[in-house]
Amino acid sequence: MGMTVALTGATGFVGRRLCRELLARGHKVRALVRSRGRAMQVLPTDPGLTLIGGEVSDAARVGELLQGAGACINLIGILRERRGEAGGTFRAAHVDSVRSLVKACEALGVGRFVQMSALGVSELGPAEYQKTKFEGEQIVRRSSLAWTIFRPSLIHGSDGEFIQMCKAWAGGHAAPWLFMPYFRKTIEEKSVPLGPLYEMDPIVQPVAVEDVVTAFANAIEREPTVGEVYNLVGGEALSFPDMLRHIRDHVHGANPDIEAHGIPG
Repeated sequence: MGMTVALTGATGFVGRRLCRELLARGHKVRALVRSRGRAMQVLPTDPGLTLIGGEVSDAARVGELLQGAGACINLIGILRERRGEAGGTFRAAHVDSVRSLVKACEALGVGRFVQMSALGVSELGPAEYQKTKFEGEQIVRRSSLAWTIFRPSLIHGSDGEFIQMCKAWAGGHAAPWLFMPYFRKTIEEKSVPLGPLYEMDPIVQPVAVEDVVTAFANAIEREPTVGEVYNLVGGEALSFPDMLRHIRDHVHGANPDIEAHGIPG
């Protein structure tokens, strides 16, 4: 039977697809959106969808979002910081927003919570993105809610931010203009004292956005997913440069002479 699902990040790459999937399954969706204008452009016109305009930092709007909901799905996340904008830092997006939602869910009796995290998160991660995503996970884990956490790998789809960025690189329309960049891992050989350093291309298993959406929608309908952390990856593992070249060779307007070049990480 359908329930009312509170959804954050509804106008994003994953969120707009998940919104449609939840509605198709007979659920009602109450979405917190910054811009009602943008939401009306990218989300379906459906009697089961209610838009709540506001920020996740606004307790009144969050209360309106969650009141009477059967579950909350949090998709808020950023890949790059935009300091000066509301929620534009990794800490604001990945930690403060989670704390606000979890606290409100507990207060209003919304017992089910599904969190979008990321593959490879860690308190010892080399990037602030990984550290703050991990900190957000800990807030969810320590709560009294019936939670599920998903850790997707790189999510791909034709209109996704990553694919659009790669398309711009492949066409020479975005910095660094002449090549498609990626970070290489610097590895220290520790089998011998003062062992040599060498570089290694990272291996990725991209996951289709459709599979991610299915996993999230299934989670709120299946009790065995409560208290579980799932890694979401695709079936094919490939090196990062091979993935970039594949994208280059299959997007319109790409320059075949533009190559993938690693940057020591």
